[in-house]
Amino acid sequence: MKMSICSIWCRPWSRLSERENIEIPDAPPADVLAFLMREHDLKQSDLRTEFGTQSVVSEVLRGKRNITAAQAKALGNRFAVSPAAFL
Repeated sequence: MKMSICSIWCRPWSRLSERENIEIPDAPPADVLAFLMREHDLKQSDLRTEFGTQSVVSEVLRGKRNITAAQAKALGNRFAVSPAAFL
């Protein structure tokens, strides 16, 4: 069966567009981050760019550290959500 280029490249994007308007419930920032990590199948080490180190991600997820404004902005860009979801 032949597949068009759109069926290969557009499939992941169509899944995202179906969820484009999902509201994130009012929840602690660490819970929002954990939810988005699960949804995007990410590990703590995948967020080194946004946090600097995997250990900082771990501390945030355990509630030992707050997400900074700069990290919230970077996470908002990565997940295409408002940075306010992380503050």
